[in-house]
Amino acid sequence: MMPSSPIPGTTPVQGLHHVTVMASDPQRNIDFYSQTLGQRLVKVTVNFDDPGTYHFYYGDLTGQPGTIMTHFPWPDAKRGVRGNGEVVATAYSAPRASESYWKARLTEQGFAFRESERFGDKVLTFEDPDGTWVELVFEDGQPVQSWPASPVPAEHALRGFHSVTAWVRDTKPVRDLLVGQLGFTEAGSEPDAEGTRTRFQGSGEGVGLFVDVVERPGKPRGNFGAGSIHHVALRTRDDAEQEAYLAGLSEAGYLPTPVQDRQYFHSIYFREPNGVLFEIATDAPGFTDDEPVEELGRHLKLPTWFEPRRATIEAHVPKIVNREYGVTLGTRDLGAGEAAEAQATPAAQGVQVYAAGRPLGQARVAAVLLHGRGGSAPDILSLADELNLSAFAYLAPQAEGNSWYPLSFLAPVQQNQPYLDRALATVDAVLNELEAQGIPAQNVVLGGFSQGACLALEYASRAGRKLGGVVAFSGGLITLDRTGDLHGTPVFMGVAPDDAHIPLARFEESAARLRARGAQVDDRVYPGLGHSINRDELDAARRIMQGVAGQL
Repeated sequence: MMPSSPIPGTTPVQGLHHVTVMASDPQRNIDFYSQTLGQRLVKVTVNFDDPGTYHFYYGDLTGQPGTIMTHFPWPDAKRGVRGNGEVVATAYSAPRASESYWKARLTEQGFAFRESERFGDKVLTFEDPDGTWVELVFEDGQPVQSWPASPVPAEHALRGFHSVTAWVRDTKPVRDLLVGQLGFTEAGSEPDAEGTRTRFQGSGEGVGLFVDVVERPGKPRGNFGAGSIHHVALRTRDDAEQEAYLAGLSEAGYLPTPVQDRQYFHSIYFREPNGVLFEIATDAPGFTDDEPVEELGRHLKLPTWFEPRRATIEAHVPKIVNREYGVTLGTRDLGAGEAAEAQATPAAQGVQVYAAGRPLGQARVAAVLLHGRGGSAPDILSLADELNLSAFAYLAPQAEGNSWYPLSFLAPVQQNQPYLDRALATVDAVLNELEAQGIPAQNVVLGGFSQGACLALEYASRAGRKLGGVVAFSGGLITLDRTGDLHGTPVFMGVAPDDAHIPLARFEESAARLRARGAQVDDRVYPGLGHSINRDELDAARRIMQGVAGQL
């Protein structure tokens, strides 16, 4: 009989499913993981949120859960900086008798390493070409399916994951999640060079059983970039159990995303309070779902909804070689211009603009987020973590004095001048700069909260150019008498029926006026919402953004 889990309808999480990392040069990434570490490139596909970017999967012969390291390579992206709120290292299990072999192999290939001991096992830590910490833990763990073409002899082959290490401000919230919600057990603690390391163990008996957490109070947060670990995925057995996790985690306040179809597994994503991004992924259907074992990694595989655009996608992704077969995929040669670092964040008429997500030099879609009265650009930019769409550059201009205009959006327009015109000009300047960087308005989603939502709707109403979409969390139109065709622009609007700042009648009239002008308006009223943003609104915003990215 399966052991029960704290969440009804689930069993305790077995352990790790996969780890996803941002890389830079795609060929260098392939050569390190397949030729240096001896991991099979089991799948070449694309980022489903950004089909112009590869998604590589490495693992054992068939890519079993617990062996899979995945990478999104953004050519020449700026290097990330490790810090709190993220997973900083992935450890593979290696045979205890292979320590000398791996020391010699890494040295011969020019990779420096440091030695340590962790919970009684010897550990080697080194960096991959993008600076990601990779570790080898020498233990007598279970072997995995061997890859016959591996350059590493079978007796020294890596045996899937041993553990991941996260850096956090406070271990307790992670314990509350892993033990209190997902059924991990706490396996012990010991001193670490960075703080106290606590180990949590999944319920499985195979590979990838451990999540280590190092508590580093007062230390800075990480800065995402090339070499950063985006998230760690944990295993669930099937779709029904994943739905139970979704319900239980929602009830516990973790705000998981809806189920995402990743072709080879189904996923939900959520953050714990320190900021570490977790995923729960199903074991099925697996990587042999669309190509046989002997062909894994030989072809660029696309989901059915991208197949009509195969020629365009193949022309955009860089040329790479899978050494196992000697086959070339993709057609685009990376030019010298792509060696430049990401473009600077655009300034708009002296207004400071904060940025997150994909660097502008590599992005083709963007979200411009406008904060509310008394808020700030960093506040609204934190939605980038909740939206969790890696294709997007996220930009947030900061209003002078934390307000775009002085009075309510319902006040006569002249009473908010000249501040309203300046605010609209700021949005226009950001969009113009994005267009100059190769991201036209139709590839931009403009969103905001409260006063920022009103400003976003007003800009879309007046702009005269088609935006990719508009998202208004608790907002309404400032003026109702504008005309002009809005060309089917997707618009999401959400509000509480008793919002003290956004009267329901004005919200409904705004939606009706936009719809009458050709916008595709999704307007929702949420009893009990207050003046805030809920998960359903974030999901709706994410769908608009995915629609914009999917059209490229």
